[in-house]
Amino acid sequence: MLDSAFFDQVFWGNTIKAYCLFGGILFFGLVFKNIVSKLLSKLLFKLFRNFSNQSHDDAFVALLVKPIEVFILLTTLYLSINQLKHPLEVTVFHYSKLIGKVKESIPVSIGDCIDRIFLFGIILSVFWIILRIIDFISHVLLFKASLTGNKADDQLVPFLKELLKTTVIFIGFFTLLGFVFEVNVLTLITGLGIGGIAIALAAKESLENLIGSFTIFLDKPFTVGDLVKVDGVEGTVEKVGFRSTRIRTSEKTMATLPNRGMIDGVLENLSLRNSRKVSFVIGLTYETSSDSLRKIIFEIQDYINHHQGTSDDGNASFKSFGDSGLNVEINYFVTVLNYAEFLKIRQEINLEIMDIVVRNKSDFAYPTQRLISDKPATSGGKEEVGNDATD
Repeated sequence: MLDSAFFDQVFWGNTIKAYCLFGGILFFGLVFKNIVSKLLSKLLFKLFRNFSNQSHDDAFVALLVKPIEVFILLTTLYLSINQLKHPLEVTVFHYSKLIGKVKESIPVSIGDCIDRIFLFGIILSVFWIILRIIDFISHVLLFKASLTGNKADDQLVPFLKELLKTTVIFIGFFTLLGFVFEVNVLTLITGLGIGGIAIALAAKESLENLIGSFTIFLDKPFTVGDLVKVDGVEGTVEKVGFRSTRIRTSEKTMATLPNRGMIDGVLENLSLRNSRKVSFVIGLTYETSSDSLRKIIFEIQDYINHHQGTSDDGNASFKSFGDSGLNVEINYFVTVLNYAEFLKIRQEINLEIMDIVVRNKSDFAYPTQRLISDKPATSGGKEEVGNDATD
């Protein structure tokens, strides 16, 4: 059995006992940090068991293992290093501090610097764990929101997640200032009140966009998943954040619009429409008789109104005499909102219109030019030369 005097021997300012404690704490911390982090994650999960269910256990552990490992590692290093005295007691610099009315010189050792560094890292890891818990809560809430038919839940959860995480980050920032850098937080906040007007003016647009996000949640002009059109941008709403709204366009690009623009501009929620309008003009040749024109118009309107994919308020009418033909205007509404089905129905109607025109002994007009020459033809009289041109 080793004599206690052996452990009391001093080498380079530290006893053998201190070196053994240093090595032992460091060894067990590095070896068992992964096991301990998973164990602590499962213990923390028990606090949320009523809120969640067992199926989310793996998600919770996956989110918390890394920050808890960092926390254990920093704590292990801090406890092991603090078993040593040398060279931690060596003074590296002095700084002046006003105590009462007397300014005194305060020595700062290597150990003091290491304490501040580890305190900084430990506080960061604690708030990292809190942020990951918020991520888990939002993960569960999003899962529960997906089970309901209300899209407002899917939109509200990410927004509250960002709001809560931003609040925690601000609290963490002031905690670091107070405990690590010994800043008087109350004095700092009071001082911010003096420059509050300048800060508010500098952050005017950000505040307007934040207010815009609250307006979107309260007024609900759209929800996540709706097809909208605003400022010439058309697409599906994917996320509503603090400052902006993200829209996936029909070209599969991501458009980011400030929330202020979403509520100030003219916004069309295309998901709320009950039909799609189709409007166009066809030109028939001038050789078409009035009786044929009446039949064509009647048959087109009758076919549109009796089509199972359209409403019964479609119409076709003789609009005007065009430069190249008789213009017939056609308007109708497709009640099927699915875009692929809409294209199919529009194609069916267009093909039937072509058949109706041909069936009534008419044809579609195209731009033409007729040149009349005063030069006598070989057979005598005036010669007409027709020259047809297409666009």
